[in-house]
Amino acid sequence: MQNLNYSTSSQRRRHAVLNHNAIWKYAVLIIAIVIMALSALPTWYGENAAIQISPKAGLNLTPPAVVNTLAKHQIAVRRLDSNKQGMLVVLANNQQQTQAKELLASFAKDPEKLTLAMTPSAPKWLLNLGFEPIKLGLDLRGGVQFLLEVDVAPVYHQQSEGVSDAVRQFARDNQLYGVRIHLHQNNELQINTSDLTQAKIESFLRRQYPTWNVSPTKHGLTLSLNTQEKVTLRNMTVEQNLQIMRSRIEELGITEASVQRQGESHILIELPGVQDPAAAKDVIGATATLKFYAVMPEGSRSSQLIKDTQGKPISVAKQPVLTGEHILDARAGNGEMGQAEVNITLDSVGGDKMTSFSKTHIGKPMATAYSEYSRDPKGQLHQTNQIISVATIQNVLPAKFRITGIGSYEHAQQLALLLRAGSMTAPVTIVEERTIGPSLGAENIHNGFAALALGMAVTLVFMALWYRRLGWVANLALIANMVLLFGLIALIPGAVLTLPGIAGLVLTVGMAVDTNVLIFERIRDKLKEGRSFALAIDRGFDSAFATIFDANFTTMITAVVLYAIGNGPIKGFALTLGLGLLTSMFTGIFSSRAIINLAYGRNQSRDVRV
Repeated sequence: MQNLNYSTSSQRRRHAVLNHNAIWKYAVLIIAIVIMALSALPTWYGENAAIQISPKAGLNLTPPAVVNTLAKHQIAVRRLDSNKQGMLVVLANNQQQTQAKELLASFAKDPEKLTLAMTPSAPKWLLNLGFEPIKLGLDLRGGVQFLLEVDVAPVYHQQSEGVSDAVRQFARDNQLYGVRIHLHQNNELQINTSDLTQAKIESFLRRQYPTWNVSPTKHGLTLSLNTQEKVTLRNMTVEQNLQIMRSRIEELGITEASVQRQGESHILIELPGVQDPAAAKDVIGATATLKFYAVMPEGSRSSQLIKDTQGKPISVAKQPVLTGEHILDARAGNGEMGQAEVNITLDSVGGDKMTSFSKTHIGKPMATAYSEYSRDPKGQLHQTNQIISVATIQNVLPAKFRITGIGSYEHAQQLALLLRAGSMTAPVTIVEERTIGPSLGAENIHNGFAALALGMAVTLVFMALWYRRLGWVANLALIANMVLLFGLIALIPGAVLTLPGIAGLVLTVGMAVDTNVLIFERIRDKLKEGRSFALAIDRGFDSAFATIFDANFTTMITAVVLYAIGNGPIKGFALTLGLGLLTSMFTGIFSSRAIINLAYGRNQSRDVRV
């Protein structure tokens, strides 16, 4: 009797529901789709062309007069908005944006303060929730593209001057007489000296400057940077300028810009939506920086002459006490007498240098020089130096101090912006500028999304005809996938949709359907084996998961690599490809299973052995 009870106990079965999802899973699915749909809605509404009018433009028109003036030229105004930058004139026709700007500029004292802009056309309640349209790339929205050249020659020259000064100091410290140093145009150094002195200097150079080639000659030594060090310096200079350019663009408030290296010494900058590049060009193309010099007696061997704002030459030291690379923060302000000034904050290294210098130069003058690089009509690079202030050091200067003599407050603001964004380690000049009109971008958008719509339509018809009762499930999952993908792109900070990105969307359609095809074919196989429809669904999803995961995981690796090492359009394609993989996995496995369980899974059960 006991054995019978034991045997019966070991064969107990419990009734388990097959193809049934918990309520919380449906809740997660619905919440995710609703949030992503709200995020995607502003993109569906699109954007309206607008004219941003700054208060500094000096527009001689009241808001009603602006509407009437544009209406006289058959330019309809959708609405007038006020924002932090002034007045925003939102137009009804995007094609009339340039015409409207030119018309309003004729009534402004400063036409450059009128800029082209795009504003979301979605309802305010949707925008108040924090949702915004997908940011479009240069090829879709239009905008400005700059190609900049980084001139590395001054960096090599600075290195040569540093070695030259070090050799002179070594000679003075060791009482080595008769040392003559010549700096050639190719940045090579020629040191003429006696044989005994030559041996000591050569030993010093090989010990302190191993990256320099030291070659004995008949009259002394010849020094030149080796090729590997030149490449290293060039790469470091370009990379540092890249970071500074990104900082400068952030200061301008352009969040959709693309800044990337091109070739050995060029930087490519794309500014989507910027049709008037004047403001961006002034900051991006500028290579302004400050240098602080000790004022020296005129005619001194270690001095140079730099003219001030009045054209008067000022004798200052050849080597600056401090350069702009140590500036952490710079803000424009007004002094006690109302004059414009720039308040500067230095980093720890710069603060120590300034404190050490000012401690030993109390009561002596210090000059502040403004340096800028530019190209003449022949393409030759020129550096302009100007002393903007000479002040007597009254006490020890800390890491925070101020400079005056800037000129107007606007000049102080411009200088503060440049210093805050960083000073260039090498001069950077704009060698090419291209403007892509919004009409071309609109055509790309139309053609790209037409291809996406055609691909989706053909896919939906095929799935409905081929898989019939499961085909409509795949179609719902595909539509949900597109909603999730568009919402996710709009939600991710910094995500920008480009024309190759639209190609990634079209590819995502195929990948999303591929997930359902694998699952449905597994279900068909189980039905052919004689299993019930409910059991075929359960086993089909389980057996297809490993294959789907492997295929998507390997593709995701490719997307990550493309995004990491790619630039511009390649990144746009990689972004939509990677996000599409995630949404395809979610809708193909989770959403499809939830819909199938809801439609076909009720009242289906199986016995599960314990």
